[in-house]
Amino acid sequence: SFFCLFLGVCGDEFSVLRSPQSVVFRDGSWPIPGERIPDVAALTMGFSVEDDLSWPGLAVGDLFHRPRATVLVTVKGVDKLTLPVKGISYPIENAVPFSLDSVANAIHTLFSEETPVVLQLAPSEERVYMVGKANSVFEDLSVTLRQLRNRLFQENSILSSLPLNSLSRNNEVDLLFLSELQVLHDIASLLSRHKHLAKDHSPDLYSLELAGLEEVGKRYGEDSQQFKDASQILVDSLQKFADEMFNLYSGNAVVEVVAVKAFNSPLTRKTRSILQSSESETETSYNLAYQYNYNYSVVFNIILWMMIGLALAVIVISYNLWNMDPGYDSIIYRMTNQKIRMD
Repeated sequence: SFFCLFLGVCGDEFSVLRSPQSVVFRDGSWPIPGERIPDVAALTMGFSVEDDLSWPGLAVGDLFHRPRATVLVTVKGVDKLTLPVKGISYPIENAVPFSLDSVANAIHTLFSEETPVVLQLAPSEERVYMVGKANSVFEDLSVTLRQLRNRLFQENSILSSLPLNSLSRNNEVDLLFLSELQVLHDIASLLSRHKHLAKDHSPDLYSLELAGLEEVGKRYGEDSQQFKDASQILVDSLQKFADEMFNLYSGNAVVEVVAVKAFNSPLTRKTRSILQSSESETETSYNLAYQYNYNYSVVFNIILWMMIGLALAVIVISYNLWNMDPGYDSIIYRMTNQKIRMD
């Protein structure tokens, strides 16, 4: 009896609608710092964080049953998304840009041999980072703007099923917004063809950044009918995407949606850029172990040969002591015998 954890946002607000039994959120109005959102994601997956999180909204939960997947969708440029009202809400304090690189690194470190699915994607900026089995699962996923546009005009695209209302197929801004929804649909569709990956023991991570609604607001205005229609279409698509991911992971998935009007500062990454990561990772595709410290081989050889040397020394000394003639080989007996004779 697991439920999906779905985080909705009203303005800069963090709302927990449903959660599995292993993840427990307390009801309250405690503000969550924007820079600690990755730590919340890490703790819900059972990973440790560098700095203790003193936020009372997240309880310890069940440490022996952790979610198999975390999905974080960031929606930019919106004050309010009318997501389902049931659940717990927390305001976001200091909405600064964040990334889930620390969570991805933790997955690489702990589950390097199992090559879990790690996908980080920002379609409007053509940023993509895929690691492990994500390279094979999402190799057909559209990631560039040209690929996204072409994908929309294929027969099985969302254009044939979505009610566009005031949105247009001929406007570039509208197509950008719709292409991001197409990515959500394709991720769930491609993963459904590899359902066995959702049943392994390694946790998976999905981090998506959507900026299409922000561009619609800039183009038409936030009071326009186009912006209202786009907001409703986005809400419906996010709910459908959350349900699909929830079902694919048999109810043991965490789906998060963070919506902010504007970030307070630009995102500065401490690690290498996503584009560089994607190029190197796609060239060397599967079953790559996580990079370890190169001093490991040096320390290993020092300890190994030291233990071999000590073991040989103990064997040689023990053999000689066992076969020693006390009256001939031992200097103690020789000194004692001479003293007795002199007396």
